[in-house]
Amino acid sequence: MKEKRIFKRALITGISGSGGSYLAEHIVNNYKEIEVHGIARWHSTTTSNNLENISNNVTIHECDLNDFSSILNVLKIVKPDVIFHLASHANVRAGFITPLSVIENNVMGTSNLYEAIRSAELDPIIQHCSTSEVYGQVDPLDIPIKESCPLRPTSPYAVSKTTQDHLGFAYWKSYNMKIIRTRMFAYFNPRRADLFATSFARQVALIEAGKQKELLHGNLDSVRTMIDVRDAMSSYWQAALYCDPGEAYNIGGPKVITVGDFLNILKKMARTEIPTRVNPDLLRPSDVTLQIPDISKFVSVTNWEAKYTFEESIEHLLNYWREKITKSI
Repeated sequence: MKEKRIFKRALITGISGSGGSYLAEHIVNNYKEIEVHGIARWHSTTTSNNLENISNNVTIHECDLNDFSSILNVLKIVKPDVIFHLASHANVRAGFITPLSVIENNVMGTSNLYEAIRSAELDPIIQHCSTSEVYGQVDPLDIPIKESCPLRPTSPYAVSKTTQDHLGFAYWKSYNMKIIRTRMFAYFNPRRADLFATSFARQVALIEAGKQKELLHGNLDSVRTMIDVRDAMSSYWQAALYCDPGEAYNIGGPKVITVGDFLNILKKMARTEIPTRVNPDLLRPSDVTLQIPDISKFVSVTNWEAKYTFEESIEHLLNYWREKITKSI
């Protein structure tokens, strides 16, 4: 295994978001010696409660990735030696409704970040957090999906993430920037309500509390592998420590399941009967239906392995929403 890198100051874009907040918690709770900084837009303040458990241990900088000057100012102040780029419009279904907004935000925000790093004359490790959506509709012959699998994005969101991915490679190749690209497959994230698993758990909790009558869902036939968000964020840290700039790495969990089978597990765990109904509004114009990764490249470099079991992850997800719904009553 390679010698691990040493960091003093970490900067997380989108730190107040669902993934960024869990990443910040991982660093704060496990690496006390590291300064943790994050950027968040003024209109993202509604998600600031994601950081309530570590608010005294992180420094938040008001910044918009679509405002080059604000990024440059933050970089000059923080001078990070590692940057985790998580900030993006990440709702796939919303991307079909407002495609130009999603594409402009994600592509230009990333371009501005990379250009600001160059202008500030910094040389940090940059961990670019991408998604399995870049692979799009994968030929069954390409399962499990390797990093060499063709990128065939099938949604505006996926196109924006694919462009980000290409920008990361181009800036490494052209400017020798230390950009590592990770492509995360499906994961449990209690703080992100638009993910199918979180939406189901939230609706189960609402039905248990008598606040909703039936669970609404979209396509149940998609096949996914699942990973706990806490494991996903630890993998991002491992990527920054050990992975090679210029390379792309798949990250995902070992559990293969259809969306429908996952829903059935939640229904069995529920404290009451859960009626379900398909909602046509939740069906996408095109859907990514087969997402099974080969993560051997990532594991061979980092020796990373998931800590939480599939069952523990579901329990964490469902209990998060049960507690949240109970507090709101």
